[in-house]
Amino acid sequence: MKYTCILLFFVFCLGPLALAQNNTSYWQQHVSYTMNVDMNVTTYTYTGTQELVYTNNSPDTLQRVFYHLFFNAFQPESEMDVRSRTVFDPDKRVKSRIQLLQPNEIGYLKVENVAQDGKALSPITTGTILEVPLVQPLFPGTKTTLTLNFSGQVPKQIRRSGRQNAEGVELSMTQWYPKLAEYDFEGWHPNPYIGREFHGVWGDFDVTLNIDADYMVGGSGYLQNADEIGKGYSEEKVKNKAKLNTWHFIAPQVHDFAWAADPDFIHDTQQVPNGPLLHFFYKDDKHLKDKWKKLQPVSVELMHYFSEVIGPYPYKQYSIIQGGDGGMEYAMATLITGDRKFGSLVGVTAHEMAHSWFQHILATNESTNEWMDEGFTSYISALAMAKVQGYKKNNPHEEAYSNYFKLASSGGEHPQTTHADRYSTNFAYGSSAYAKGQVFLSQLEYIIGEENVKKTLKRYFSEWKFKHPTPTNFIRIAEKISGIQLGWYLTDWTRTINTIDYGIRSVEDTEGKTAITLRRFGLMPMPIDLEIKFKDGSIKKYYIPLRMMYGSKPLSQDTVQKEAWAWAYPTYRLILDTAVDTIDIITIDPTKKMADLHRENNTYPM
Repeated sequence: MKYTCILLFFVFCLGPLALAQNNTSYWQQHVSYTMNVDMNVTTYTYTGTQELVYTNNSPDTLQRVFYHLFFNAFQPESEMDVRSRTVFDPDKRVKSRIQLLQPNEIGYLKVENVAQDGKALSPITTGTILEVPLVQPLFPGTKTTLTLNFSGQVPKQIRRSGRQNAEGVELSMTQWYPKLAEYDFEGWHPNPYIGREFHGVWGDFDVTLNIDADYMVGGSGYLQNADEIGKGYSEEKVKNKAKLNTWHFIAPQVHDFAWAADPDFIHDTQQVPNGPLLHFFYKDDKHLKDKWKKLQPVSVELMHYFSEVIGPYPYKQYSIIQGGDGGMEYAMATLITGDRKFGSLVGVTAHEMAHSWFQHILATNESTNEWMDEGFTSYISALAMAKVQGYKKNNPHEEAYSNYFKLASSGGEHPQTTHADRYSTNFAYGSSAYAKGQVFLSQLEYIIGEENVKKTLKRYFSEWKFKHPTPTNFIRIAEKISGIQLGWYLTDWTRTINTIDYGIRSVEDTEGKTAITLRRFGLMPMPIDLEIKFKDGSIKKYYIPLRMMYGSKPLSQDTVQKEAWAWAYPTYRLILDTAVDTIDIITIDPTKKMADLHRENNTYPM
């Protein structure tokens, strides 16, 4: 009886503790896809089988699962169609084009014979989402095998995916298969496809594609039968006279699979020293060849740069493919339009390649934290362009600041916590995700120091690669690196539309000394860098930390740190042991890395 009581004590006392630990520890689901697909290049239709092994690593019992059927968006009266026609500033690539699609031009993705471990299921299709009640609950720590047959029609190319894009690429096959929705600490994410972002489950893909033998295929994964295919993947050993080629790809530890195909693709490769093999697929067009050949060594430099400043690219290959409608990142690959000026071609390549880190290795939820993948990518690709292309700017992020100021002054800004599909305008979404997201990191340099941001990015990669990090995960690493409390920065910058506005309120003579009064006009707090240039040419620098930081950034030897400024105090008074008439110019934030909305009052004299 005594031992029974002791056992019960531990069960009741330690049991809740174990549950609490489980609720706060990180977990993520896992999928393993095996797909076999037959592609008809005449009708642009395809059929396939899918076997999916789903492992439930969550602490929850799952009674149902959800799939994305993205191609169903490309039909008249779909949510994507209606949203595009009713938003104030529609995407010029879409507008009313979906509404005008004919039956043989629409996209669709249909499933049948859905089963769980061999037992038939009864799925429900609603637009781009397939809801599948399970016959057997999926308990924590267990796995199940889901099978289905699917058939699809490739839509006329409008947005990202589709056939016969504006540059004549036959097949841009992205978001093309029934894709399991993500289930994480926030629950299921069965977001309808309205045209924005994605969130996928980490796993492995085994894809077999049967397609007309004239077609060249490039995409995610490693080709398993290169000797059978040839076409630049390896030397052709046997002349293939078959009407169909079977392409077998394996993509490990990714959360998506994309491919593109065209009978006129040129296939080139470039080896990155101590890195991946780069594949290039582009149309056999005299206007493109020179630019795409010139792009290849630059791409090697870009891959090396990102691997150095973020972390090593972990896969053995990366494909740059002409296709789609602009630029869009996918696992181990990107689709970009290729008929551009060379500078634009390098720029889009740099941006999409950077997404291999900020989304396809550090897989944030793009639907709710789109600013992390787009903004971080814009930040690092701007630095890469400055390095690789030799752009010389005092601040390579100055365009992002300009675009953010337009957003903040427009009256149409939303907090960055807004779901990607819920912005009132495309302008607000784009400026928030790209420009304001980019400024987030550039401004973080101002707050904690440039070297600390570099260290933060590397540690972020090291700790969160192949996972789904959140904004809090990132900011906690920045706090550990810098020793500065940064919750206020994450809150005000991303969860509100508070703006930064500091100014020099007055400069007065006080018994032979100079009294400088600074004023906070905006709601968002910031530390202050203050530079004073005297008429004799000498310069003095002062640093006023924010009290709620409980720390300060590394300072140069010629910078004097003053008493911290508490946010609730609207003004701050600084006394200098020099007369007013010795001062030439006083400047708040001479680097202009603080996103001060009204910089006209940041200098004295005005």
